[in-house]
Amino acid sequence: MSLSKNKEKKIKKDIKAEPDLEPQVGAVAEAAAGPEPQAEKAPEAQEYYERLLRLAAEMENLKKRQEKEKAELLQFANENLIKELLPVVDNLELALEHGRQLDAPQPLLEGLELVHQGFLKALTRFGVTPIVCVGQPFDPAFHNAVMQEETTDADDCTVLKELQKGYLLQGRLLRPAMVVVAKNTQKTSCPIDVKV
Repeated sequence: MSLSKNKEKKIKKDIKAEPDLEPQVGAVAEAAAGPEPQAEKAPEAQEYYERLLRLAAEMENLKKRQEKEKAELLQFANENLIKELLPVVDNLELALEHGRQLDAPQPLLEGLELVHQGFLKALTRFGVTPIVCVGQPFDPAFHNAVMQEETTDADDCTVLKELQKGYLLQGRLLRPAMVVVAKNTQKTSCPIDVKV
């Protein structure tokens, strides 16, 4: 937006009459003269460009993070349901063991065994695997020691018995195994402090 010639002449006339107004009028005349030169806009444009690049990178990272979270959610979506089914598997195992001890009818034991195997196959299809414990060194990440048993037959801190099976879901701990740990009376170096 440029000033008309008459207004410019009047401003210049006023400037000559009032020397104090010269800096103010010069700024007004420059603002009215037209847009800023291209050289002055270059740093501002560069700043906007860098902001755009940062925002694009953040958006890409957000997409990747959401895809990862979605994949993890799908992988572990059944975790709560599986946790609820594990006591059923435990009870089937106890029923089988009890039936064998009491010499239950063979068809009943076979039926229970088929149901138990069906549960285990279904859990395996969804990535559930049992934790192998007996004879292994105690690992607090996967085992929950509920008792210590004094013995000289096993190394210190070795799992002697499994009271309840532990399970992994896709390699992540679903339920720790409840175990009995050996306490070698000849050489005790086990740092486990079992509180019952």
